[in-house]
Amino acid sequence: MLQQTQIKTMLPYYDRWLTSFPNFEALAQATSEAVLKHWEGLGYYSRARNLHRLAQIYTQLPVKPNNAASWQQLPGIGPYTAAAISSIIHNQAIAVIDGNVVRILTRLMHDQRHYHHSSAAVKACTDWAQNLLDPENPGDHNQAMMELGATICTKHNPQCTKCPLTSHCQAKDQTPENIPKIVRKKTIKECIDRLWIQKNDALALYRIPQDADQLAGQFELPAAEHFPQSAKTDQLMASYKRSITHRRITENIYLAKADSLKNNIKMNDNLHWVSRKKLHTVTLSGPHRRWINELLKLTTNEP
Repeated sequence: MLQQTQIKTMLPYYDRWLTSFPNFEALAQATSEAVLKHWEGLGYYSRARNLHRLAQIYTQLPVKPNNAASWQQLPGIGPYTAAAISSIIHNQAIAVIDGNVVRILTRLMHDQRHYHHSSAAVKACTDWAQNLLDPENPGDHNQAMMELGATICTKHNPQCTKCPLTSHCQAKDQTPENIPKIVRKKTIKECIDRLWIQKNDALALYRIPQDADQLAGQFELPAAEHFPQSAKTDQLMASYKRSITHRRITENIYLAKADSLKNNIKMNDNLHWVSRKKLHTVTLSGPHRRWINELLKLTTNEP
């Protein structure tokens, strides 16, 4: 959950997750809908699907994984996660390298090289991280490095005067904020027009196909492109902005035209009427749930 998520955001989800899925057996037996519902709002839903599939495989394994190599055979487990698990649980002397660790190491070495992507920086730091690792206490060492990067050696405004590694850091008197030098993807601006189609107590929602690359199976407000061009009115109900990695997305929500459209929508596998009372049972992305709640209050004149 902490991958791509801040601790303060993650903690309530973590507590709720452990209450429902206290072990791999419970998670393996859960439905995919229940798993995604518990993950709703954290984003990057492939992590939840992989974790669900991992639990199903793990519970059937006659021999459980006990090192980084064997953990990487399971869905969603890459080098970083495998190193974290194996060092903390199995005391394997393997260094964890995430963005926090890369930031610490490149600043310690005052590394001025330009990296075209994060994975290149991770690869360059691998030997440094492994050489610095405490082989007797690899789990504690890795957790300390991640914590140091998250709380002291931060991306912006690093607290160098509080850092226990200050005397070893070659960048402390330079401009540590400029390190590491990773070329970020060019920002892409997008605009999506969506329709607000409400019939009595039900709202028309689009369910993303199960074979989609992202957000498979989740519900969202339907895009205008799913309907004839005449479906969209000029009445803009709301406009929202959000960011997904390097994408900057503006989503405009328009009131749909006339009752004739609302009453004659052809429902199919992807387009559904969902009653207001059952909105809490479907999986929506965090932004879409927030927008829908705001607009429902607006359209029903709630305080």
